[in-house]
Amino acid sequence: MAMTTRQQTLYWGIATVVFLVLLYLLGNVIMPFILGGAIAYILDPVADRLERLGLSRAISVTIISLVALFAFALIILLVIPTLINQLTDLIATAPQLLDNLQGWLTGRFPELLDEGSTIRTQLNSIGEMIQSRGGEVLNTVLTSALGLVNVIVLLVVVPVVAIYLLLDWDNMTARIDALLPRDHVDTIRDLARQIDKTLASFIRGQGLVCLILGAYYALALALVGLNFGLVVGAIAGALTFIPYVGAIVGGGLAIGLALFQFWGEWPWIIAVWAIFQSGQFVEGNILTPKLVGSSVGLHPVWLLFALSVFGSLFGFVGLLVAVPVAAVIGVLARFALDRYRSSPLYRGTLGD
Repeated sequence: MAMTTRQQTLYWGIATVVFLVLLYLLGNVIMPFILGGAIAYILDPVADRLERLGLSRAISVTIISLVALFAFALIILLVIPTLINQLTDLIATAPQLLDNLQGWLTGRFPELLDEGSTIRTQLNSIGEMIQSRGGEVLNTVLTSALGLVNVIVLLVVVPVVAIYLLLDWDNMTARIDALLPRDHVDTIRDLARQIDKTLASFIRGQGLVCLILGAYYALALALVGLNFGLVVGAIAGALTFIPYVGAIVGGGLAIGLALFQFWGEWPWIIAVWAIFQSGQFVEGNILTPKLVGSSVGLHPVWLLFALSVFGSLFGFVGLLVAVPVAAVIGVLARFALDRYRSSPLYRGTLGD
């Protein structure tokens, strides 16, 4: 006997709740598997393209793994030490930067920074807090990130999981397709194609945009001689994942540092501003339309809400799955709205 719509909804609802409960209970245990699956998903089109060139799946995955290993080693040897050194120097010199700000404000608005004034007290406290708390946060991050267990997880488990999943990706998706309920297989496949298109457009496209802009900002700021340019470029590139935030935070930080470093040398300050202005122009008119496209369907507010909710509920694992889950929910919500518009409830014909 065929299952009713209510029964099917009940079973799928129970399966969703069980999945969310398992995600919450397992927590960081499944983090390397989520990371490995995400890496395999991102790299699967590359492997497929190499296969279309005549290479076998195993050779394609081997080439991808060797290139990734070389890039990872290059980042570890060249980029990470410089980034850590600049971040440490930035935290150490924050009080001096605030002293310079006090001097600038005192010369132009002496009445605002009288001894004991609110603004002067706040600036002093901010400088002391950045120096003390910043060092503590940096030490905590380095200690937790470079612990033996985490090193093993990040350097061994994640790549191994990604390689195995990448090798068997096509067979795995075929087995999952064979398990789909036959009554709804066409609908599920269509939804899966829409979800894949959304995820590919956003994760792969926006990730590439972040890398390109981060590298551009870091290199350009280093060429103009801005102190801590690599840190500012890395921050701006990473935050580009959230629309407008990367430009506002990175640009504000870079221009603020440029004002302290190049005060009176206005061409250099204008050059720093021009770097971020040109980056935003290229992102909005070239990179995002070409790499991300207009069919993502993820509003920035929806993205921020998803990151906040999943981050608070599931911690770091929640942050990892927030964007994919938000994209999936967006596709399902549009599908439900289309069904609602074609239903008797929407047309007002329930009693006919």
